[in-house]
Amino acid sequence: MAAPGGKYFIQEKLGQRAVHHESYKQLWDTKWKKPAEMGVYPFMFGTAKDFLPIVEEMEKQGMKEPYDWDAYAKIYFPQAEHLSSIAKEAESKGEVEKASEYYLRASAVYRIARFPAPRSEQQKYAWEMGKQNALKGFSLRPHPVREVMVPHTHAVKGEGDVIPVYYMIPDGANKTSPVPLVIIFTGLDGYRTELAVWMEGWRQNGIATLILEIPGTGDCPAAPSDSTSPDRLYSSLFAWVGQQDGIDQQKIAVWAFSTGGYYALRVAHTHHDKLAGVIALGGGCHHMFDAAWLNEVNHLEYPFDLANTLAYKWGYGHDVQKFKQEASDRFSLLKDGTLDKQDCARLLLVNGTEDEIFPIDDYYLALQRGAPKEARFVQGVKHMGEPESFLIILKWLYGLFGVDADPVKQLQTLPFKPKY
Repeated sequence: MAAPGGKYFIQEKLGQRAVHHESYKQLWDTKWKKPAEMGVYPFMFGTAKDFLPIVEEMEKQGMKEPYDWDAYAKIYFPQAEHLSSIAKEAESKGEVEKASEYYLRASAVYRIARFPAPRSEQQKYAWEMGKQNALKGFSLRPHPVREVMVPHTHAVKGEGDVIPVYYMIPDGANKTSPVPLVIIFTGLDGYRTELAVWMEGWRQNGIATLILEIPGTGDCPAAPSDSTSPDRLYSSLFAWVGQQDGIDQQKIAVWAFSTGGYYALRVAHTHHDKLAGVIALGGGCHHMFDAAWLNEVNHLEYPFDLANTLAYKWGYGHDVQKFKQEASDRFSLLKDGTLDKQDCARLLLVNGTEDEIFPIDDYYLALQRGAPKEARFVQGVKHMGEPESFLIILKWLYGLFGVDADPVKQLQTLPFKPKY
């Protein structure tokens, strides 16, 4: 812990139980309804009205923690299938814009069905269907998102041989007119299918984007329980990026969200020579693995069972206790020496001071070790310091790339507003 007295900065809040853990209805009413109405995380490309029948059925069945994840997921399927059927009909009639919207709305419903991670058979099905609908919706847009299977040339036995990524590069980018690239590392529950919400805004500013999942999530091929697998993953990724003539190889940055911030801190050290800059938004590096922290997080800010989801993500399946016992020694970036390395890309640490998902203590720790780093903490705000953090990061990236752009205008491309 970084606070005086060997405590976490939010020590006094660790015993408080958030009301959204009482039932699904409370989760919707107190945490999810507003972002659903705005069409923002975790409801990218979604709209609140699509979820109302689901909320009604969840309440009728008395859904609450601990959830039966198969039963939970199935409640979403009728609505997702309905939206997808509207999309297919519209597509058959040549109504491209309508079809795109409804495919993406269907993907949003499938997303929350597999949320926070596809741990059960029905949730895994939801993930597959969500991907199909998302990519279909993106393919019908004026500027389509491409899915690329990047060769995982550094994979070892047991790891996948391709890295599925989403890729968008502005028209006209080529060897003589290359553009900057923002590589987005996704988080614990937000995958490429939803963080694609950022791609159009970057395209409008003449910047390419590439999105991939972190180990243990989505379709990432890296072994989740191997602490060195991210190094191989990113070596393969940068080998492919280095072959793209339209990318300015001197203007490549990583922007990592939430749990992805852990990997941002690591890649800033392991691949510092490939990167102009790295942003770790809302991540952690050491205290995030403290058993004392993990013992509390299931009743705090995160909508579901955070410790269990993290255990699953790091390859422990349902053995949460073993994860709590071993995670710090296996994955801490302090204990493995990463934080003390002197070679580090330009690195910006951003988070809210009241984060109840990953302790702000980790960023204080990172600032005290190894190479100098930059930081901006949003006072009095929880995980990731939204929305102020986005303005901070966009301005930082514009400066890094030498781009003249309006961050407010770019942020206006994020909220989803249904036309149909």
